[in-house]
Amino acid sequence: MIPFTELVKGSELSVLENVTGKQVPQGTPLTLGVGEMVTVTQALGDTVTLDIGSRLIRIETLDLAKLGVQAPENVVSDLSASLESQVLEVLRQSYDPEIPVNIVDLGLIYDIRISTLIDGRTHIRVDMTLTAPGCGMGPVMARDIKEKIEALSEVDQADIQIVFDPPWDASRMTEEARLEAGLF
Repeated sequence: MIPFTELVKGSELSVLENVTGKQVPQGTPLTLGVGEMVTVTQALGDTVTLDIGSRLIRIETLDLAKLGVQAPENVVSDLSASLESQVLEVLRQSYDPEIPVNIVDLGLIYDIRISTLIDGRTHIRVDMTLTAPGCGMGPVMARDIKEKIEALSEVDQADIQIVFDPPWDASRMTEEARLEAGLF
């Protein structure tokens, strides 16, 4: 197994077992067959985006072994940090499948609300947007974020809302993200 941390842009992999990912940016399922050769375009957070002959496909963490890749361990590094800090750390481990920038620095996170429900459970609501309103990857990213936040020990329930007001533009990106994306 190849450690996830050793994957770099341009790495070539051979599909070991049939694997279904999401075509980027449509979000539609696409299956790769055993023996197909694929090229890594980005391996960030805990997912990988592959080039399969002018098409991009995002492969989830649970399916990395089908490519001979050892999934990274996603853990919050500081469990003594505030819950909001832990949520932000989780969000910083989530990446746009086409842009090598995490969704926080990309400016996609509009609001994080932490509340205690009447029964005492902890609820997290995240309002996020997408770089393009028609992006089919929105629901895929929202589900991924929800699962990661709900994996935090202090969280009982998370809701991820995709919003488009105000519309996203590159001015919402951090300076570092604009440098990484080549916008300076």
